[in-house]
Amino acid sequence: MIKRLLLSWLVNFLGLWAAASLLVGIQYNQQLTVLLIASLIFGIVNALVRPVVVILSLPAIVVTMGLFTLVVNMLMLYITSALYKPFQVNSVWAALGAVIIIWVVNYLMNDLLVEEKQEL
Repeated sequence: MIKRLLLSWLVNFLGLWAAASLLVGIQYNQQLTVLLIASLIFGIVNALVRPVVVILSLPAIVVTMGLFTLVVNMLMLYITSALYKPFQVNSVWAALGAVIIIWVVNYLMNDLLVEEKQEL
């Protein structure tokens, strides 16, 4: 359980770091501790707030065939930015780019780090 939480925190950190490095609209004062704390807050927001928002926005997610989840993820990033002022997302386009970069990093890292289940 602890190992999984730490792995999730690491993957969120790498995603936020990649997004902040590649995009102009994300600021973290060039301090890795800011990104570490922001990734922790982002993970907590995703664990606690995101499920409620997904359930409430389920009709929009179904109508848009899942594309509305990008908006939900952008909202989670904005909530993180609002809760932790040293980490700032300055525009909608920066948030959209960051969400896509974080998704790609999460996808690649989970594919590399998660042990495959053995088939019996």
